Amino acid sequence: MLKIEALLVTNCVMAISEALRKIEVGGMTVGKVRGRGKHLPAKLHAAKGSELFQPQFSDRYIITIIIPKSKEDAVINILKTKGTGGKIFVTPVSRAIDITTGQEGEATI
Repeated sequence: MLKIEALLVTNCVMAISEALRKIEVGGMTVGKVRGRGKHLPAKLHAAKGSELFQPQFSDRYIITIIIPKSKEDAVINILKTKGTGGKIFVTPVSRAIDITTGQEGEATI
């Protein structure tokens, strides 16, 4: 199993979610976070538009998906084509346990 985290610079979550459903990836966790990358966010007008303010952080979206290894390339392809910018991180998952049923392994996803 793999854990894929995608940090997105724009909200393209629904397009990604719909594409993942088509390849039968059901579960995903989505969150709106604030962060910064190599480039600073755009300056904003402050104090009735008379001054410019440089924010340190801007809105980002994070998607976390646990998948079987066999779907890795398909999921990454969806994130690359449906996402408009950001980063993808892939890490192995050594163990998964369903708290309710006690099942372990890929049966939990």
